[in-house]
Amino acid sequence: MVTRLNLTTDELLTTTRAVRKRLDLTRPVEREVLEECLHLATQAPTGRNRQRWAFVVVTDPEKRAALANLYRKGLMAPTEAVPEDGIDWRDDPAQIQRGHDSGHHLFRYLHQVPVLLVPCVHIVRRTRPGAVDLANSFGSILPATWSFMLAARERGLGTVWTTPHLQYEREAAELLGIPYESVLQTALIPVAYTIGTSFRPAARTDLDNVAHWDTW
Repeated sequence: MVTRLNLTTDELLTTTRAVRKRLDLTRPVEREVLEECLHLATQAPTGRNRQRWAFVVVTDPEKRAALANLYRKGLMAPTEAVPEDGIDWRDDPAQIQRGHDSGHHLFRYLHQVPVLLVPCVHIVRRTRPGAVDLANSFGSILPATWSFMLAARERGLGTVWTTPHLQYEREAAELLGIPYESVLQTALIPVAYTIGTSFRPAARTDLDNVAHWDTW
């Protein structure tokens, strides 16, 4: 029987955290639970007329270890530069340290996370995809993935969006049998039960900094 946390909608939306250090590496995740979350993900709105996306659910230990190695390789030997996000964190060194500690933990133990989820979307690979093409593609897979993550949280599972393995996307495609030329991987999401189920809302920027009314 699937355990539910019975969170309110607001609790669910404000406490679905990026979980790294509190992933339970020793407890298996039942296929039934994953299938419930995936079923709910299929109900997400899509940016295209048809659902042109899919998930690869990786539970095989050898494939998880190989994906974890590609994740680490993507961090240690990236094939392309990742642009800065433009945010200056120097006024919050404690947050920087927490982020480093959390990331280092996942770096060390990713191969032990019981489930790795790879959200994918069907595309036609182009050298320079246009804004509409990107919006349609990511506007389909991102809502479905977020729905999965919310459903997982309600069932006591933790998740976190990661992208370093995409530095070696072709190698990951070969590992998982994903047709590289027509299917784009968008993330690698560790999935596990959490150590404790209580999470608090995170500190976020004031609404005035992100909400623009009628003009920027």
